[in-house]
Amino acid sequence: MATAKGEMTRHLPGDAPPDTQSMVRVNQAGEYGAARIYAGQLAVMGGRSRVSGEIRHMAAQEQRHLAGFDALMTQRGVRPTLLAPMWHVAGYALGAATALIGPKAAMAATVAVETVIDQHYGEQAEALAGGADPELAAMVDDYRADEVAHRETAASHSGEHGFATVQAVIRAGCRVAIAVAKRV
Repeated sequence: MATAKGEMTRHLPGDAPPDTQSMVRVNQAGEYGAARIYAGQLAVMGGRSRVSGEIRHMAAQEQRHLAGFDALMTQRGVRPTLLAPMWHVAGYALGAATALIGPKAAMAATVAVETVIDQHYGEQAEALAGGADPELAAMVDDYRADEVAHRETAASHSGEHGFATVQAVIRAGCRVAIAVAKRV
C-alpha cells in the first residue's frame, strides 16, 4: 500500500485481508469504462487515423479484461457498481471528445488513464501480495502489464506531449471514479 510519500508498505500478519469484492467491482467498472473510451474513439476516427489499428488492438485487450472481471463477478456474486450507466456515457464521451480533437489528444487520454490504472493495479498487487487471493492477483498482474503497454504505445504516438490540462483532468476523474466504484 502506498503512503502519502509514495513509499510502499507491507501487510503484516494480523492485518485485515484486502477487500477483494471491492477490488473486483472497481476493476470491472474500470475495464468497462476503458472499453467505452476506445469505442468512442473508434466511432469518431474509424479507420482513418494512423492510430486506429493501435486503438483497435488496445480495445480488444480491454474487452478481454472486461470479460475476465465479468466472469469473476458472476462466479463470486459481486455486485456491479451502481454507476455503470454513467460509465457507459462518460467513457464513450471521453473517447469521442478526445478523438474529435485529434489522434494526439486521443493518445494523451490513453496515457492519462493508463497512468492512473497502473498505479491502481500496483496498489492492488501490493495488497494481494500476501496470497489472500491468488486468482485475483494473477489477473491484476496480467492486466496491469497490458495497461502499461497501452500507456507506452500511446506515448509513442505523441500522447504524452501537450494536453497537460486535459491529462490532469482525466487523471483526477479516474481517481474519483475508482474511489466511488469501490463503494457504490
